[in-house]
Amino acid sequence: MRTGIRMVRKISSTRAFARLAPHVIPAMDRAVHRITRGRVLPSARMLPGLVLTAHGARTGLPRRTPLACLPEEATGTWILVGSNFGRPGHPAWTGNLLAHPEAEISWRGGDVPVRAELLTGEERAAAWGAALVFWPPYATYQARTDREIRLFRLTRRNTAAD
Repeated sequence: MRTGIRMVRKISSTRAFARLAPHVIPAMDRAVHRITRGRVLPSARMLPGLVLTAHGARTGLPRRTPLACLPEEATGTWILVGSNFGRPGHPAWTGNLLAHPEAEISWRGGDVPVRAELLTGEERAAAWGAALVFWPPYATYQARTDREIRLFRLTRRNTAAD
């Protein structure tokens, strides 16, 4: 494994990172993504990433959130992990998807309409195992909190049928 990735994994597992990253990384990602018209997402240089546009659970207003994702190439789907860096509460975007599962993602410069499904049971267990292989710090995040980290699968939706 490359030394850079090993170092980032170690740093991203720290409590200091969990306090700072949620304020810095998404703001930087949003700004660069907007300036480059969806072509560049800085955090995606380390992990695959997308920008999720979901409607707010209470307001119904569109909310854009840059997120790491686990692409499932074989099925053309994506797994999102609501780790919130191991902080106590679920990230807001997960509540938004529970309330309004139809969303849109910006993926590799294109906009894709999707439907989100909260994973449970065996599906969740399989996705969690894949997520831990993909990004081992997720185990640290889960150990840091009493809540079960939410996992979602995003599936392309056919907008003509919607």
